[in-house]
Amino acid sequence: MSGPGAVFRETSAQPRTESVPFSHLSLELGHLYMEDFVEGPDRLRRHFAAVRPWVEAARTGVGPLPAGRRPRISTCFLIDDYFSRLSTPAELVPPLLDAAAEAGLTIDYLARESACAGPAFAAAGSGPAANSAAGSAAGSAAGSGRRDRAVLAEAVLHRLVESPPPGSNGFRPPVSRTGWLTNGRRAPSRRTSAALDSTGAVWEPPSETGARGHSVFMDVELWSGPEEERTWSCAFLASVWQLVRLGLLRDNGQAVLSPAAWDDKAFPADWDALPAVVRLNPLAPPFTAYATCSILPARFLPVEHAVRVVLDQVHVEEEALCQVAERSAGEGVAVPAGVVDRTSYVFPPGL
Repeated sequence: MSGPGAVFRETSAQPRTESVPFSHLSLELGHLYMEDFVEGPDRLRRHFAAVRPWVEAARTGVGPLPAGRRPRISTCFLIDDYFSRLSTPAELVPPLLDAAAEAGLTIDYLARESACAGPAFAAAGSGPAANSAAGSAAGSAAGSGRRDRAVLAEAVLHRLVESPPPGSNGFRPPVSRTGWLTNGRRAPSRRTSAALDSTGAVWEPPSETGARGHSVFMDVELWSGPEEERTWSCAFLASVWQLVRLGLLRDNGQAVLSPAAWDDKAFPADWDALPAVVRLNPLAPPFTAYATCSILPARFLPVEHAVRVVLDQVHVEEEALCQVAERSAGEGVAVPAGVVDRTSYVFPPGL
């Protein structure tokens, strides 16, 4: 179109945020380390036998929904292929699915933890070789002792907005430099005792921002190692995992880690040949959901406390939040405004 009334705009000046489908609940049936799988099928059977009653409770707890509406609940399972790779998908996944089936459970979506530290659009071939080819990561294969730079994890890192505690003076370097994120004010670093301190200063304890009566202070390590070879912490990757399940992450407006269908009967011998998120059940409700519930061993309780500290300080794109608000309002479903309030957990005894 041309003429005196024509208006020209750059396409990049009109960013579009891709919409994603939503279930009412994303239910995580577990997160095990490679060492757990090495214990064999009996370990997996015990896990799902302990999980089963809590799955039923979580399903019953969805709502309230408008009359005539049935809850959309998808299940998922996260496998740790980031910190260790003691087995292969071909050896590990079939026994996992069999153990779940014996307990009467279905895993709709299978996800790789390394995907939370990888390219935003990771699918099959999302490992080091694919990252290098895409120009979105640096480093070599995990087996070489060096990890890729984590595009998705770094994207979340850049979205952290630290909540300054009352009385802070900016002396502490930002989280982007230190790799540590806190939920309050750290204790001063002065080590001089009161008796030797001529200024009369005394030791001060750390304090939680917004504490109710007494503080529960936490300082979360997000990564270790130099920038070129960062190893992201379990807590930070779990934070990314929650944001992915909630459908709140975008890369230049595009949804990230969209599930890939898996029609092959055999699983590959290489983790990097497996899509980041696999849809195992073609009839499953959407992977992303208004809310999440994770059924985890008690050893993950401090990790998930750290996750909540991180989620409280992540800036989420306004358009992504608006999409959730509009979609849920159209369904007559109440969704909490706070991102952290959309997550819940169960830590069954003996899991």
